[in-house]
Amino acid sequence: MNGPQTRETLANEIWRACDILRRDNNCGGIMEYVEHLAWLLFLRFLDAQEDEWETQAKLAGRTYTRILDGDLRWSAWATKDWPADRLLEFVHGRLIPYLQSLGGDPLRETVRGVFAERNVIVCASGYNLKEVLQILNGIDFHSQDDIFTVSQVYEELLRRLGSENRMAGEFYTPRPVVRFVVEVVDPKIGETVYDPACGSCGFLAQAYLHMKKDEKTIEDHKMLQERTFFGQEKKPLPALLGLMNMVLHGVTAPQIRRRNTLEENIRQVSERFDVILTNPPFGGIEGRHIQANFPVQASATELLFLQHIMKKLKPRDGARCGMVVPEGTLFRGGAFATVKQDLLEQFNLHTVVSLPPGTFAPYSDVKTALIFFERPGPTKEVFYYELLLPEGLKKFSKGSPIQDEHFDEARRLWKAWDACRKGQGPRETCLSERSWIVTVEEIKARGYDLTARNPNRKETETLPPPMEIVAGLLEREREILAIVEELDELLSNGNAEGVS
Repeated sequence: MNGPQTRETLANEIWRACDILRRDNNCGGIMEYVEHLAWLLFLRFLDAQEDEWETQAKLAGRTYTRILDGDLRWSAWATKDWPADRLLEFVHGRLIPYLQSLGGDPLRETVRGVFAERNVIVCASGYNLKEVLQILNGIDFHSQDDIFTVSQVYEELLRRLGSENRMAGEFYTPRPVVRFVVEVVDPKIGETVYDPACGSCGFLAQAYLHMKKDEKTIEDHKMLQERTFFGQEKKPLPALLGLMNMVLHGVTAPQIRRRNTLEENIRQVSERFDVILTNPPFGGIEGRHIQANFPVQASATELLFLQHIMKKLKPRDGARCGMVVPEGTLFRGGAFATVKQDLLEQFNLHTVVSLPPGTFAPYSDVKTALIFFERPGPTKEVFYYELLLPEGLKKFSKGSPIQDEHFDEARRLWKAWDACRKGQGPRETCLSERSWIVTVEEIKARGYDLTARNPNRKETETLPPPMEIVAGLLEREREILAIVEELDELLSNGNAEGVS
């Protein structure tokens, strides 16, 4: 491409690259072409970053050993005028095997992690790959403007991925939800931020944008780049997309690890964090060997993640968490009640925000809520806010997704509640028809049921809207299925003597 690009032309070029990939036989689906674009962008960015690290080392009189050097440098292979078949031979036979063999330091491990243990999607046509490389070569990754534009397009791709592919929704949280959670939790420079199920790193990237506003010194910069953000992701594709998302937002060395978070025995945790922001997967079932890592054993992943998070918060005043939970976590008894009792005794569960149906559509219609808790405990009062659907809307959907402005009232009332609980504002200012406060004694009396039951609903409005009832029924059906599956596992393992 000749001459400087405007943001609009650069964005159009990236979309053109997507169109080229989409017509390729190996990349027809959105999952495939987004993955392909992600790893190409990652290598392009890494090349520019290594140029910068090499220059800095030279100025400081140090030597720098490149991760990708010689024929593996982007500038050596991606700008070369290969015959199409030779280009594919190089990518399959030289480049990817090398990336999958890296190791020896955290950055090399991270690179290896995103290319190993899966089949890397590569164009079937070398001609298509050459066209895409030509477009990516037009991006100046030394320019903050270009990186910003690419990050905007990339976020839009992730949104489409979550919207058009139900499986992908598992690792895509609507950004208005993410922004509200980050604003309430308010992470600060100097604190570590962890997402145990980071997916596309929406929470970590937004936390970075939130904290970067206070960056003032070189030490602040190094802290944010290298020692602040920690994420774990079980699946390789979201781990790649998440790592790329962090890089495009400006974090060059995030600690994104490929592993099953629930494999850690929480009786012996070694690494703890100041802040946890997350939307862990719900609806999954874990086997006995994983459940053995938790004091309160259950097959439901959401309950295991809640226990993991409670253990991973640092044992200091001010350590805090904001997370998404399915409504079943709020109302279920048994093992769930045991964990919630522990939560209320050890932490200050200060806020619950009930979300309306369709917030996570089309991935899931299950009703969800946001919970916020912090050290030290115990809990004395919980502030509830019921986020209702805009007038005339039956549910949020792919065509009418939740937006930032839908949180405006919640944001205003939460600030009033935060001031009130710190003794800096009157209690009345946080109360409304949609918000109320419940004492911990009341929650204990109803068996640790944390469900949002708005006492301000008029008698004629006692019943929630039909879509909310359907979402509630879906959630209860999911819970019943989980119990039946657990019972089936017990019977299969011969552990149900006496059950008839």
